[in-house]
Amino acid sequence: GSEWEKAVHLLSVMAQNKAESDRITFSAAMSACAKGGEWQTALQIFRVMVQGSVESDTITYGAAISAYEAGGEWRRASQLLSVMAQSNVQCSTIAFNAAISVCEKGSEWEPALQLFSTMVQKQI
Repeated sequence: GSEWEKAVHLLSVMAQNKAESDRITFSAAMSACAKGGEWQTALQIFRVMVQGSVESDTITYGAAISAYEAGGEWRRASQLLSVMAQSNVQCSTIAFNAAISVCEKGSEWEPALQLFSTMVQKQI
């Protein structure tokens, strides 16, 4: 199977065996899904992670924002970037770039410019 299928299967096996998945495991699975074009599956994994009270970090938020980028969901990518900041998770260049990129792909230059301005203000 493909890499994303292997990643999802591994998460499933870990859950069945009561093995604890951490943010690194979830982030890797999300990234594999997004790269494999399965952005909705990546976001389902992110939701499971949040519901399971697994601590999110810059990498997990970045992977989720990249999944929204893969799906062309610029509004949701921007919203998640805001949630990231409200959750006191340090916003990364990668997360901002992914959100700006999805805005650009959707011809949404004003939100992209606003995100870039925020990046400059926060010195990211």
